[in-house]
This record gives sequence, C-alpha cells and structure tokens, in this order.
Amino acid sequence: MGRYTRRRFIAGTGGCGLAALVAAALPHASRATPLGGPVGIQLYAVKDALQANPEATLRAIRQIGFGEVETAGFGTLSAQQFRALLDGAGLKCPSAHLQLDAGNPGAAFEQAHALGAHYAASGSLRAALFHGQPPEGMSLDEAKRTAELANRLGELARSADLQYAYHNHNFEFAALGDGTVGYDVLLRETDPELVKFEIDCGWMVLGGRDPRDYLRRFPQRFPMIHVKDFLPGAAQSGGGSALAAHPGAELGHGMIDYGPIFAVARQAGLKHYFAEQEGPFTRMSQLEAARQAYAYLRGLP
Repeated sequence: MGRYTRRRFIAGTGGCGLAALVAAALPHASRATPLGGPVGIQLYAVKDALQANPEATLRAIRQIGFGEVETAGFGTLSAQQFRALLDGAGLKCPSAHLQLDAGNPGAAFEQAHALGAHYAASGSLRAALFHGQPPEGMSLDEAKRTAELANRLGELARSADLQYAYHNHNFEFAALGDGTVGYDVLLRETDPELVKFEIDCGWMVLGGRDPRDYLRRFPQRFPMIHVKDFLPGAAQSGGGSALAAHPGAELGHGMIDYGPIFAVARQAGLKHYFAEQEGPFTRMSQLEAARQAYAYLRGLP
C-alpha cells in the first residue's frame, strides 16, 4: 500500500470546504485565546505523565498556560482527591469523560459533581449496546438505539443538574446508503435540551465530514470541541484502523487548519475547547506536545 498524500486525503473527503481545512499550516497573527477565555486540554493527552505523577503533571499543565481541563479517568485517585489536585494547580474542570453505566449512572454523576463539572460526557455508548466487538461503522439501527439511550442519559443527567454530551469518533460517519450517516441520525433523534454534542474535530475530518458544516447547521448543539490533528498516513484497505493509517499529530504539524473552524464555532455557541492528541508520541513527550498545542492555539487568528 502506498502513502496517503495530502491531495489523496482531500479527494477522499469529498468537498472543497473540507479540503480547505486539510492544508499546510500558515503563520497566524497572535491573539489572546480563540474564544477570549481559558485554553483547555483533554487530560488523555498527558495520560502517561498523569499516571506517573498526577500532582506535578497538573501543575505543569497550568504552568504551560492551560486554564481548563477535561478529565478521562483519575488513575488510582478518587474524584474528590483529583479535584483537590486540580484546585491546588489552579485548574477548572467544566467537563468530565465518564464511564457511564447506562442503567444507573448515578455514581458517575457524583464524580462529575465532585470535580465541579457541568458536562457529563461519554466517548461512546457502544459498551451498552453490544456484547463483544462492535461493527466497524455505525448502522442505522445502532444510530437509533444510541439516540434513544442518549436521550435517557440526558434526562437522568438533567435530573442530577448536569448536561449530558456525546463525543464522536470516526465510526459514526460510515455511509448509510441514503446520503446520511449515523451522526446525522443522532442529531435528529435526540432532544436538543437533553443531549449536547462534543465534536472531536480530528475524528470527524477522518470520517470525511467538515466540523464547520455541523456547527452551522446545528447551532447551540456543540458547546465543546476537541482540537485534534492527524498525520497523513498509509492508506488502509477495508477494516483498517484509522489511527494506524493516520497517527496522531501535534497541533500545527498535521492536516487540519483550525482557524476556519474556530471562526464558525464562535458564532455557533462554542463554550469550551480541549486540545487532545492521539499517540504514539514519538517526536516529543506528552507534556512537550501539550506545550506545542497551547502555543498553536494562542497563535490562531
């Protein structure tokens, strides 16, 4: 199999608008921050450093300049212990990715409250829908079942004074045969008040869709985004891993220009954004990549 050139990737995304995002990074004039508030980071991006020394890592994140974090587990600590470290480092936690028990999410919601989070987010609901390995792409049936479950979780979250948010990967963008994808079904069949969405922009672009399109079509549904990038990689035949085909990249060194995305997101109700990177970290450490991410975000127009 050959290498994926930038041109081949753009052709596969099917649209001039999306192709404009997949372009070489250009110099940007510096501004305070993209939304005028604190810059955020998804702590999965520094998970190894966090596991080794959570207190020192959170203080390093604050020293880099980040003001907000989104959690992805607490290692060996409780949510209360993790909150104490966040407070000590001067970091806020508006959102938490949680292991939501679809039948009884109360314990996870208590963790969100302990962290001071408003959003209770899930990376996927497939564990509640499938026994064993799920299919590669989201079918129409899965999309409808996921929407039903998301509405139920959203209702329970609202009762707990929280907001549920669904985070995408790339499998939600498998073609359904009628010009739509499962992600569109999720947006259409979930209650806008009960279910918000957190766009993982990197995974959405790998799925062949443009975050700006969704931000324009569904304003106020996306209070959060993940700012993630990938390298052009080896083309994969059917069933190949997107992450194997496109390794994670430091912000500013991958395929996606985030300036146009933030320009639209500011008008669509975006409240928080979190830098995140998929591995492997071969060119620099996780904390060095976090420093690069912060510098990139501060340099956006």
